[in-house]
Amino acid sequence: MTASTVEFDQITDDTFGGKAAGLAELRRLGLDVPAGFVIADASEQVTVDEAREWFSRMAAATTTPVAVRSSAVGEDGDDQSFAGQYDTVLGVDSVEDFAAAVRTCAASVHSRRASAYSELPPATMHVVVQHMVDARAAGVAFTADPATGRRDLMVIDAVDGLGEALVDGSASSDHLVIDAVGGVAVADVGAAPVLSTDDVTDIRAGALRAARHWGTPMDLEWAIDRDGTLWWLQARPITTLPGDLAEMDSPLAGADHVYTRCNIGEMMPGAFCPLTASVSGFAIDYAMQMTQVVARAQPRYEKPWLQVGYFQGHMFLNMTEGTGLSSGLLGNSLEQFSISICGRMIDELEPKPPKPFFRKLINTVRLSSYALSAGPAIRRLEEQINGFEIPTGDDPRVVLRQLESGVQLYCDVTLTHVRSSSRAAVAANILESVLMRQALKEGRSEDDGRAEATRLMAGAADVESALMLAELDAVVHTIAADDVVAEQFTAEEPDAAVDQLRASVGAAGVALRQFLARHGHRGYRELCMRDPSWAEDPEGLGAMMQVMVRSVLDPAARAAASSGVAAPNSRVIRSLARLAQGGARGREETKSKMARMAHSLKLGYRHLGEVLAAAGRLPDADLVFFFDRAELERIVGTGDITELVRRAVKRREALAFQSALEFDDVSVGRPVPRIARPQQGLTDGEIVGRPASRGTVEGVVRVVKSIVEARDLQRGEILVTPVTDVGWTPYFTVIAALVTDIGSSVSHGAVVAREYGLPCVVNTLTATQSLVTGDRVRVDGDRGVVTRLHR
Repeated sequence: MTASTVEFDQITDDTFGGKAAGLAELRRLGLDVPAGFVIADASEQVTVDEAREWFSRMAAATTTPVAVRSSAVGEDGDDQSFAGQYDTVLGVDSVEDFAAAVRTCAASVHSRRASAYSELPPATMHVVVQHMVDARAAGVAFTADPATGRRDLMVIDAVDGLGEALVDGSASSDHLVIDAVGGVAVADVGAAPVLSTDDVTDIRAGALRAARHWGTPMDLEWAIDRDGTLWWLQARPITTLPGDLAEMDSPLAGADHVYTRCNIGEMMPGAFCPLTASVSGFAIDYAMQMTQVVARAQPRYEKPWLQVGYFQGHMFLNMTEGTGLSSGLLGNSLEQFSISICGRMIDELEPKPPKPFFRKLINTVRLSSYALSAGPAIRRLEEQINGFEIPTGDDPRVVLRQLESGVQLYCDVTLTHVRSSSRAAVAANILESVLMRQALKEGRSEDDGRAEATRLMAGAADVESALMLAELDAVVHTIAADDVVAEQFTAEEPDAAVDQLRASVGAAGVALRQFLARHGHRGYRELCMRDPSWAEDPEGLGAMMQVMVRSVLDPAARAAASSGVAAPNSRVIRSLARLAQGGARGREETKSKMARMAHSLKLGYRHLGEVLAAAGRLPDADLVFFFDRAELERIVGTGDITELVRRAVKRREALAFQSALEFDDVSVGRPVPRIARPQQGLTDGEIVGRPASRGTVEGVVRVVKSIVEARDLQRGEILVTPVTDVGWTPYFTVIAALVTDIGSSVSHGAVVAREYGLPCVVNTLTATQSLVTGDRVRVDGDRGVVTRLHR
């Protein structure tokens, strides 16, 4: 086919390649694009005579050299960019060089690197010819951050001179991250910044204009000439992005509402798939709203996502909605509410108007009776949960109906857990308040009163999670008592070790089977519909047990800390302490029941995924977890779900990006992930948190961000982690102390730490960022202080 030229204004689609189409669209948007045209069907055999007319067109307009760039069909598309796979020739200033440049670009469609990039047949090659920009600065602008997947950020990289230095890596670029309102959140620049504030503003405006036009995040190349004019050189979709991290966000209850990761971050740590939000998140929100209804803080259960929010894969509590309780009850206050949830006073939280005394009295009686009378509801849980049959049929519509029935039961179970937790929190708050006031009267500090409350809370016995750990510890000691079994168990891969032990007839095998029969429904992130429980996760369980076995076998095994607690003199305080201890037991018992119901549902949804995959409705069973419950109604139907399935695949890709996000403990309005790490919270070598379990210990820090990293824990180390849930419990037999970023004195980690006599400091906010693995610290669980002794 004979090559011909095409003007940018004639191009309306990607017939002449993505690069040509992008430049044509930029021109139509009114953005400045260097003059030029496209050589269609460029040939490797082009002669100098054939090229003369094309080059003369450019040379007649100006003496500026030209750039010759590939624009192959399929290049710079929605699915593949082919970035750098085809050739570009810059600074062409003669007919001979121009002909050679066209031949080079045309031949690159057959290059080895292009063939390795894509298995598709060689594309038709077109060539873009443009005037070179005499660049003062050049670079790229991404309208979404390709590293984090965040669409609320823009990334600009800039170098002095031509942008080729940025592409080939020969120059270090200035790196800017721009937030949603145009502020520079990160500026990694040299002594003399490449771009001025006005330059950044202009680049951002043009890039956003392009992204809105294309309707997708864009990767754009630009250059600024010596006169300060901004030129746009290329536009293509970012092909490496996952799905929108915020696609499945719940509605925002209010623009000024205060959301927190505290408290719920312990129950629901990390990022979760959409189905977990639609099941567990829905149940928690329902239960909390119904508690508000009982206390007349809201008139009725109106709509979901008032008490709980789901943003970019993470769960949050809506503290603004929760203040309805603190304003409508006797003896409650905004400060108490803040401390019970976040462990500190939340200044951003505005109190609601106080209710009249008589109404407060009635509401207090109603809620107290509701919480304190939870006993019968707790006793019914076993029968209710046993009555739910995990679906086994092969009709997806029937399976989904059964699961919807299970979700309603799950809401009831969760409501009972919230009633039990309310009883525990109220009792703990009253005990702490009384002891703080008593400490002040005696000339001591409020912290002394908090520490005393912590010591009394340590007297709770028969706490479910601690009993569970004791039983697992007994399994571990049975393994360690037999040298042959212990050697074999620690030498195998974790999953193989558990599978072999589970099938064995020895004492250790019997003990493990009994443990899993009672507690196999528990595990890390146990309310997640996708994450396996211990019974289905031999690798995770095995890794924890191997750490525990090695610790027991260590001849220098840590001696158990003394946890004796002196009984208080005051009859009132003894009564309050017993009530608080009983509340802790009930809270952990109902949490286990809630996990059992979640376990049954996750098995049911896994079965639904297998049925849908077998029927050809889904490409694989795991994808079922990336729809919400309303979407599953369409999936089990007969209509076309191609686009919905495509979006679910992108959501699955997004989950890993969401898991890497970190949030402040409190946010006003829609929670926005941190862009840069906050200032370290280490002042004069001390991190101040909240005392949660008495005692003082010195040791070496192990900073652990995930349960997988916990497998590296060594005996006697101090575990520093964002948050713990029940899945971390087995490691408590190995560590010397626990320090968390968030939490309270009644959080799971604090309760179990007290049972095992481990010093524990919670709600440090920044311990995982201020400390690093290998630091030697002192953990003071009485004062809530972590002191770094040696870096």
